[in-house]
Amino acid sequence: MYPASPQAYDRAITVFSPDGRLFQVEYANEAVKRGATVVGVTFSNGVVLVALKTISSPLLIPEYMRKIFMIDDHVAATASGLIGDVRRLVDMARVEAQKYKMTYGEDISPESLAKHVSDLMQLYTQFGGARPYGVALLMGGIDNHGPHLFEADPSGSLYGYKAAAIGSGKKVAEDLLEKEYKDNMTSDDAILLAVKALKKSTEEKLIPSSVDIAVITEKTGKFEILNDADTQKFIAKA
Repeated sequence: MYPASPQAYDRAITVFSPDGRLFQVEYANEAVKRGATVVGVTFSNGVVLVALKTISSPLLIPEYMRKIFMIDDHVAATASGLIGDVRRLVDMARVEAQKYKMTYGEDISPESLAKHVSDLMQLYTQFGGARPYGVALLMGGIDNHGPHLFEADPSGSLYGYKAAAIGSGKKVAEDLLEKEYKDNMTSDDAILLAVKALKKSTEEKLIPSSVDIAVITEKTGKFEILNDADTQKFIAKA
C-alpha cells in the first residue's frame, strides 16, 4: 500500500510518485513562481525583454543587479527564480554559442541555443546527487527567419511564444498580453506592452533602477539595454 504522504517520494529526484510526479521538479517550479516577474514580447522585426529587479535595500547598487543577460549579440535571456542558477546556465549557453560560431562560421540560431539550455536543465531531473535548476528562462533572439521567444522551465520543457511572462505575476501579466498583443507591432508598442504587463503584475512602484529593458531589431542585429531616461519614458506611459 502506498504511503499517503508525498514526503516518501521527494527525497530524491529519481523517484516518481505513484501518480507520476517528480516532487523535486515541482518544488523547483515553486522557486520560479516566487521570483520577480519578467516579460518577453516579439514584434514585427525584433524582440523585447523586460525584467523586474527586487531592490530590498537602499544600500544595493542597481547596476550590479542585472536581470537580462547577453548570451551573444543576437540572443539574450532573462529569468525568474534562483538567479545564481541562471548565471550558470547563461555561462554554458555562451560557451555553446561561441563553439558553434567557431565550428560553423555563423551565429547559432536562437532555437538551437534554447534547445541546448533546456537539454541541460532536463539532464538534472534524471540523476541522483544533484538538484534541478530552480529557475525558468525566457530566451529571445533573432535570425534569418525573424524574431523568436522561448521559455525553458526546470523540467527541461521548451515552449515558443509570441509573448510570455514568468515569475510571481505570470498569470496577471499573461492575461494582459493575451488581450492586447497584436501581430506586427512596432518596437515602441512592444516595449510599452511589456512594461504595462509588468506594472500590472506587481504592487511595487516601477522606477528605472528596478526595471531592465533590452530590445533587439533586425536593423541593429544585437541586443541593446535601454538607459534610465528611455526606461522612465515607457514607465510613465504604461
